[in-house]
Amino acid sequence: MESQATLLIALRSVVERLDPEKLFPRSQPLEVELGCGDASFLVEYARRHPDRNFIGVERLLGRLRKLDRKGSRAGLTNIRGVQIESAYFLQYLLPPKSASALHIYFPDPWPKKKHRKNRLINEQFPALARGALGPDGMVYLRTDDRDYFAQMTEVFGASRDFVRTETPAELAELTTDFERDFLQRGIHGLRAAYQLKA
Repeated sequence: MESQATLLIALRSVVERLDPEKLFPRSQPLEVELGCGDASFLVEYARRHPDRNFIGVERLLGRLRKLDRKGSRAGLTNIRGVQIESAYFLQYLLPPKSASALHIYFPDPWPKKKHRKNRLINEQFPALARGALGPDGMVYLRTDDRDYFAQMTEVFGASRDFVRTETPAELAELTTDFERDFLQRGIHGLRAAYQLKA
C-alpha cells in the first residue's frame, strides 16, 4: 500500500479501507490530522510520541511532500501522509473506530455565507468523528475564525456523543504553520477539545 522510499500512502483504491496494521512497522494507537498543512505540527508531535502512529491527510500534494521530507529527515517511522479530501477519508478509507484522536487545525473557514456548506466541521461532522474514533476518542479543534469557531462549538455542543474537555497543555503549546503566522500578526487562535462519551 505504500512504498518503503516514502512516507506517503499510495492509494490503490478510493473505496477500499486502509489497514493501519500494514502501514506502520508497529501496532500502536493511531491519531489523524485532517488538513496537515506543511506538517510542522504533525512531525513534531510524532517525534515526541514514538508510542503512537500518525496519519496526515491533505488535498495538496506539495504539502504532503513536506510531510514526507520532514518525517524522513527526522527518521520517523510512525507517520504517514495521504492525499485525499478529509471528510471522504473519514467516511470511506479510515476503518471504523480505529483512531484515538482527530486533530483539525485551522481548516478553510469558507467565510462567504454561500460557501459555508463546504466547511469540514458542519452538522454531519460529529457523526463522522464518532464513526472513526475508538472508545474515549478525542477531537481537537483550532481556528482563528470566530464565526467558524462558533459553528464548531455549536455542532459539537448539540451532539449527544461528545463532551467538551480541556486541550492538554503539551498539545496546546505545539503550533501549526498557520498558527505561527497568525501569532506573529498578534492573532490568537481559538481552541476546543471534545471527548467521545463512553
